[in-house]
Amino acid sequence: MRPTPLLIALLALWGLLGIPVALHLLPTGIWTAMACAIALPALADALWLRRRPTPTVRRELPETLALGVERETWLQLDSFGRQRVDVFDLVPGGWSTRGLPRTLRLSRASESRFSYHFTPGARGAFVFDGIQLRLHSPLRLWRQSRIAGQAQKVRVYPNFVPLTRLALLSAEMASRLVGAHLKRRRGEGTDFHQMREYRVGDSLRQIDWKATSRARKLISREYQDEKNQQVLMLVDTGRRMMADEGGLSHFDHALNAALVVSYLALRQGDGVGLFARGGDTRWVAPQRGLGTLDTLLRASYDLQPRPVATDYLAAASELALRHSRRCLVMLVTNVRDEDIEDLLAAVRLLQKRHLVCVASLRERELDDALARPASTLPDALQAGAIARYLQQRAAAHDALRSHRVMVLDVTADALPAALVERYLAVKRDGLL
Repeated sequence: MRPTPLLIALLALWGLLGIPVALHLLPTGIWTAMACAIALPALADALWLRRRPTPTVRRELPETLALGVERETWLQLDSFGRQRVDVFDLVPGGWSTRGLPRTLRLSRASESRFSYHFTPGARGAFVFDGIQLRLHSPLRLWRQSRIAGQAQKVRVYPNFVPLTRLALLSAEMASRLVGAHLKRRRGEGTDFHQMREYRVGDSLRQIDWKATSRARKLISREYQDEKNQQVLMLVDTGRRMMADEGGLSHFDHALNAALVVSYLALRQGDGVGLFARGGDTRWVAPQRGLGTLDTLLRASYDLQPRPVATDYLAAASELALRHSRRCLVMLVTNVRDEDIEDLLAAVRLLQKRHLVCVASLRERELDDALARPASTLPDALQAGAIARYLQQRAAAHDALRSHRVMVLDVTADALPAALVERYLAVKRDGLL
């Protein structure tokens, strides 16, 4: 319980009144009377506030949230009498809020209900500890802070809102929406789909001559991409993925892109798995069906990058033991020249059974720094250092390509489109 500014002002006035009393300019009785006039109401006001029951508070909050997506939450207060109360929900630290704190004037035996908005600032498991109430006494001389309501656990998942928009589109339209450039083709693939009439542009290899003789017109065989193949997203959770860009870490960008590729691969009838290695480790064996997306979300929502070096060879060895069927392994990391020997050994091990694609994230700040004119000596030195770093990075990528590894050198915002485009190109070319 703490005094309000009004009580502090009254006590200050009483103290100032003591100066003329001490100088015998005023009788002592006036000073004593004023002390009683302040103390007695303050004591009664404090006792009233101390005995006042805490209002009952209930919070309406979903158990699952999406990273960076603003959500509305409702608070309901049940009052047992007239009082003024300030309300502040104990939102996990670092999350932005809108509509808090809120001051309410409660009446006897009434319900007050209001909403506020918050935006989750990180993935993982969090707890809303309770609702902080600040009660005011009737004479406004005291205020007291209390914690009401129950603690509530929530889980913050990667931003799955874009996936809900993709669900309304066809697989081809969804691929174009994320920015993938698709090469159109007709009637080619590895799995037989159907017979149809010959169309201008069909190759002679597609013509079924037996069906043509029976129908007395040209009939073509139409093929589609092979289904029931497997894609395994291998995501680095080490120190290379801790760089921040656009309010999200590189790991968050990688995880969001992995979910987009997984969704489209599941729509194509393929199986999708996840292997996180470096810092936190997580394994989800490849599965088919759109329900797999929920499994991936539950398995990855609390993954975080750690300030440790990623052992690529150990990750490849563990993956080889966990999964033997041939699949497309899409490794998302940030390739540096000092890691190339370990990475090459890991890639050669994976290539014994799998098709490997390495997506190397590039910091957009490097591109922006090189694009700026160097007008001073420090700017020129910085541009030269960045150019040298990018040259070494490109040499590491060339070393991977020399071992028949598909390499994507992209920024975080271009990662989803690049991964989807490469996955569809592998399907189109029948590389699996």
